[in-house]
Amino acid sequence: MSLQLLTIQNWLHHHAKYRSDYLAIIFEDKRLTYRQLHEEVTRLANAFTESGIGKGDKVATLLHNSLELYETYWACAAIGAVAVPLSPLLRGQGLFNLLDNADTKLVITCHKLTEHVDQIKKTLKISSSNFWVIDQASEGYQSYHSKKANASLQLENIVPVNGDDPYNLIYSSGTTGLPKGILISHAVRSLYGSLFANAFRMTPESVVMHSGAIIFNGSFLTLMPAMYLGCTYILQNHFDPQEIVDVIHKEKVTHTILVPSQIINCLQLKDFNTQHLSSLEYVLSVGAPLLQEHKDELNKKLPGVFYELYGLTEGFMTVLDKNDVRRKATSVGRPPQFMEIKIVDDKGKEFETGQIGEIIGKSPLLMTGYYKNEQQTKDAIKDGWLYTGDLGYVDKDGFLYLTGRKKDLIISGGVNVYPSDIEEIIIHHTCVKDVAVFGVPHQDWGEAPVAAIVLKENKDVSAEVLKAWINRHIEARYQKVFDVIILNELPRNVAGKILKKDIKETYIKEHV
Repeated sequence: MSLQLLTIQNWLHHHAKYRSDYLAIIFEDKRLTYRQLHEEVTRLANAFTESGIGKGDKVATLLHNSLELYETYWACAAIGAVAVPLSPLLRGQGLFNLLDNADTKLVITCHKLTEHVDQIKKTLKISSSNFWVIDQASEGYQSYHSKKANASLQLENIVPVNGDDPYNLIYSSGTTGLPKGILISHAVRSLYGSLFANAFRMTPESVVMHSGAIIFNGSFLTLMPAMYLGCTYILQNHFDPQEIVDVIHKEKVTHTILVPSQIINCLQLKDFNTQHLSSLEYVLSVGAPLLQEHKDELNKKLPGVFYELYGLTEGFMTVLDKNDVRRKATSVGRPPQFMEIKIVDDKGKEFETGQIGEIIGKSPLLMTGYYKNEQQTKDAIKDGWLYTGDLGYVDKDGFLYLTGRKKDLIISGGVNVYPSDIEEIIIHHTCVKDVAVFGVPHQDWGEAPVAAIVLKENKDVSAEVLKAWINRHIEARYQKVFDVIILNELPRNVAGKILKKDIKETYIKEHV
């Protein structure tokens, strides 16, 4: 079958026809069946069309989790428009850069964020009538709900899309400057639905919950399979660990994604266990490496449900299946069907088993490219292989083990130091909740490791004591930490990844 036939354009219509009364989505106090969701999305799609939005046009959202954001995804799919989800943390020039770079034709936001859009409205090439708000009336903005209410319930003159047509423009993490725009096709999103439904053992009866922001690519790992199968999808408006546990228990949730920082918070709760959460079949850790100490604790409290995914929005993944967790505990799994992996040196030559090098992957999920940046695309994808910028190795069974980002590698005294090796030692301290290790300039060694640590609640220990403990437990001299700093929390982007660069820059500014 040609990939051109793989589109998500008619998924919702299909379920509205064949599963019309099945519960499609829960958000706060709203519960919509597939028929009701289809009606809401159809009206929105028509409202887009009436506002001049057609196939290939970019619809940007500046929203937190909401039913309106979810509807926008499927309205774009229905008319072949391109959904451009942006972080609501964007401000000023950073916001302008992305809206302008994306060739945005319509912006959907909320009243609270209009003040930031107002600062750049006049410099954007967007019709004044194509700024919408989803809540209270705002001067200079159209009402999302009024537009939708006045639109038809019948989709007419819809241009068919094919698998090669773009569906998403996802920008890499960042709140300033110009992150890369990653263009993702209908075919890729279709494969997200089918491949990951299979990999995660989802069925049409699964109940899928998401509590993180659905503007980042990791959310599509379950958002797409849920719609592909016609599951019930529960979208939380924010992350609260106790609320997550309560919703899983009440709604009999079977599948949920939690980024490492969320897992760490949930592990503190006494009812985060298999007795209270007996419906759970799957907890996926994604977005950043989960330290082994936390993996072990999760597998003890919720045995037989843990999956881990390593991957890039650009289109390559590995999955650690729940049945491989015990025998490959420190791994991030293996490539799913249709994907390949290699470990290579700086010249692209493949390493042997067990040797550390750059991870590259080949996959049908590869992005179309970086939007309007052919050179960056060529730098990332060479001969069909995506160069990830991550370091790792594979064992004799082909399972992948991460050692860190190439840019995070610390070279101390001419020796490669991998931050993750040190982090795995530090997390075993009884007072440590979370940790990030990074390198700073050192006059004797070139670079030296520094550990940024978050303490567990009600734990009190000094940085000096922690440093002494860490260095007693580290055998290799070149791995011993030069300094320890204690933070209230580790800065993370909207996808949950620790911003080591920010921590490092602040440290250097204050200490070096």
